[in-house]
Amino acid sequence: MPGVFVLLWSTGFIGAKFGLPYAEPMTFLVLRFAAVTVLLCVFAGLTRAPWPKSWAEAGHIAVAGLLLQAVYLGGVFASIFHGVPAGISALIVGIQPLLVAAAAGPVLGERVTARQWLGLTLGLGGVVLVVWTKLDLGVGTLWGYALSVIALVGITVGTLYQKRYCPAIDLRSGTAIQFAATTVALAPLALLFETRQVQWTGEFIFALGWLCIVLSLGAITLLFILIRRGAAAKVSSLFFLVPPCTALVAWPLFGEQLSPLALAGMAATMAGVALVNIGPKK
Repeated sequence: MPGVFVLLWSTGFIGAKFGLPYAEPMTFLVLRFAAVTVLLCVFAGLTRAPWPKSWAEAGHIAVAGLLLQAVYLGGVFASIFHGVPAGISALIVGIQPLLVAAAAGPVLGERVTARQWLGLTLGLGGVVLVVWTKLDLGVGTLWGYALSVIALVGITVGTLYQKRYCPAIDLRSGTAIQFAATTVALAPLALLFETRQVQWTGEFIFALGWLCIVLSLGAITLLFILIRRGAAAKVSSLFFLVPPCTALVAWPLFGEQLSPLALAGMAATMAGVALVNIGPKK
């Protein structure tokens, strides 16, 4: 299951890259989330899924969804739309395990060791190196990279929030609530700041379908299952595999290449995440 999750999650950045030439980011996401909400509501109804028993419970589910969907995916899509390569956006978000490990102590009661702090420093240094080399080459914009950082904060806080406040949600009704809340949150952004024009090309339809079915229904469901079954830091460690997988796929599809310094930064980031998440010797 973890390997399947990493592979599916990596393709999300590629799907965004495929679809964004034909629709603006918030418009793209609203179409995606609205479609997924309808599918999940129908599925939850047909399978008689239990719904939250209180408004407080539903509120926690919605907040987790806004962080994991609206903030995270909104940031990623907008970042790629503003010129940040898919592989670099994946790398920035890929340091999420480092932040989860750092926050797991005060939030979830998990102790952070000296080795893990070393990993945090190494990983963050690697990301700075990669982003700096790309900016130096004129690839992307500062605003685009800032949006990737916002996405990173969203998925980090969302992972911790869901683990603490709603780890046992029903995946059918719970994800329906989360996608509905995200649709409502992003729709005003599309209405106010975008033209809402969509070119319904074959590439866009394929990207939209892939992101709806494979990512929103497949990968995100796997993520919720993994969060439910494992410790936050352990689950988050899977994300260190996403940047190289994304970069590997983006290279032949989009010609996105990494300089030697950027590759060194990626290696440093992966090493840092490994230091944070490797288990203690028995």
